[in-house]
Amino acid sequence: MKMKEIRELSTEELKKQIVEEYNSLVDLRFTNELKQLTNTSLLKKTRNTIARMRTELKARELKEQKQL
Repeated sequence: MKMKEIRELSTEELKKQIVEEYNSLVDLRFTNELKQLTNTSLLKKTRNTIARMRTELKARELKEQKQL
């Protein structure tokens, strides 16, 4: 998921998407351990997507704190 797409999500949608990505990452890890994952780059892509989402979420929280 690109940053542009992430910024378009609401905060609640973003939190829900982070949870879904974490679940996906767990599934990918299990699949990788069972040697059934053919595209191992999905692990890194998923981790990077989670990091992007968490960065945007933190930026929103800091922005809210500055407004108060």
